[in-house]
Amino acid sequence: MSNNLIFYTNPQSRGCIVRWMLEELGLSYRTEVLEYGESMKTPKYLAINPMGKVPTLIHGERIITEAAAICVYLAEVFGNAELAPKNDDEKASYYRWMFFASGPLESAVVNKHIFGEDASADKQQMLGYGTYQLALDTLSELIKANDYILGDRFTAADVYIGSQLAWGMQFGTIEKRKEFQEYVERLSKREAFQRAHVLDQALLEEVGEA
Repeated sequence: MSNNLIFYTNPQSRGCIVRWMLEELGLSYRTEVLEYGESMKTPKYLAINPMGKVPTLIHGERIITEAAAICVYLAEVFGNAELAPKNDDEKASYYRWMFFASGPLESAVVNKHIFGEDASADKQQMLGYGTYQLALDTLSELIKANDYILGDRFTAADVYIGSQLAWGMQFGTIEKRKEFQEYVERLSKREAFQRAHVLDQALLEEVGEA
């Protein structure tokens, strides 16, 4: 299959996560910027992503959506950068925490941000995360005990979860806990993170001037 990659994004979206992942892998890709509103709802783009949102990645004839899925796909298909789990023990933690972050954690943060409070005690068992504090406490215990999600080795799980924490703390939807701040600071020193940030900042200015 061709390694041609087309990356649909907006600098104020979860596309920033995918940008960082692409830079970690050192891949060549074409960026297509979509503004919120009509450009994401055109028939041409809806044929690619019926949700009418970004990010979306096209690899040859394959279409991958959802930031976590894109990170996992890239790590596995372009695995020479060793950003995927290497053995079954690593797979257990890697998939556990990737799906925790993209499911229970994100739901807890979004619901807390929108509704401002947790569900009543009798409704919490119906949710995949219980309470906002429980979701954050669960991730806190992991981060306190490890430099990275898999222990001492950086992987795509750190790209995804680190981005969630950085974004959430910046906009006040995730508590600025000491362990979260130290973890994000550690990740932000990576060259690929810094390259991705520069690219998205330039894109943000370009979109703002358009």
